[in-house]
Amino acid sequence: MINLTNMYKPEGLIIGTPQNRELLSMGKAGLERAMEKGIIMESTALLCDSDMNIHVDLRGITGIIPKNEVCLCREGEEIKDIAVITRVGKPVCFKVMSIAERGGRIFAYLSRREAQIECKQNYINDLIPGDIITSRVTHLEPFGAFVDIGCGIVSLLSVDCISVSRFSHPKDRLYSGMVINTVVKFIDYERDRIFVTMRELLGTWEENAALFTPGQTVAGIIRSVESYGVFVELMPNLAGLAEIRDDIPFMRDGDASGRMAAVYIKSIIPERMKIKLVLIDSYKGDLGTPTLQYFTDCEKTKHIDSWRYSPGECNKVIETIF
Repeated sequence: MINLTNMYKPEGLIIGTPQNRELLSMGKAGLERAMEKGIIMESTALLCDSDMNIHVDLRGITGIIPKNEVCLCREGEEIKDIAVITRVGKPVCFKVMSIAERGGRIFAYLSRREAQIECKQNYINDLIPGDIITSRVTHLEPFGAFVDIGCGIVSLLSVDCISVSRFSHPKDRLYSGMVINTVVKFIDYERDRIFVTMRELLGTWEENAALFTPGQTVAGIIRSVESYGVFVELMPNLAGLAEIRDDIPFMRDGDASGRMAAVYIKSIIPERMKIKLVLIDSYKGDLGTPTLQYFTDCEKTKHIDSWRYSPGECNKVIETIF
């Protein structure tokens, strides 16, 4: 039984759903059903032809998204070629607009733009600051990550909103294609843009610090070396400070950021929001695929009004009011 409820998910998250697989497996009948019911489907863009039309894999049926139907643009803007060719090889969402037969072949004409219009009208326009949504990282820049918040509609997750702990580049936290939970931070109605944040879902100082106790020796990542000490990240939203040791080679060479470290937890001080560490050893290691630990159950909690990172007894206040 096909679920006829449209899904306004980031691209790549519909393609494997039972409804989408069933519609694709039904061939022409499935496409006709999707067109009749207005169902948003998804498949892989196979190529971009010389006229800048995208050809989509429909399992034996030729699916075509004309250039002017590839994406939703603001009034007066033209679709750039780069916005078209970068779709190739990736999942794309679409609505079936028409089906035709020519020379014994079936052609389905599709619109990604119409899927985005529906997503915007029925989902994006209803979002308010504080709403928790699923996003998918599309690409990374030094200033942040661009994320798909539904049907290929892109939002910016700025570098300062990724985590409380400092890092050198968003690739230290995220990777292209990564599915993450985010919170709507700000809506610019004049420019029709949405900005999101993530650090509010990665736990308060107390929640993160509760995972550690004085006397433990744990692994961390060196994020920066200052004149007064070495900042070592224990969790994305938690870092401690270790004293500088001149007997460790990288301290003299200045090659520190991103190195793995073994640190001894000397003390945890909530009223000062500090963790004092002793650097035991450091080495260059493979950090592997970034992982995130959410302290908010994003399946059950869909909205937050505010978030306070700092402990109640700490004079320094770090918080977000949505």
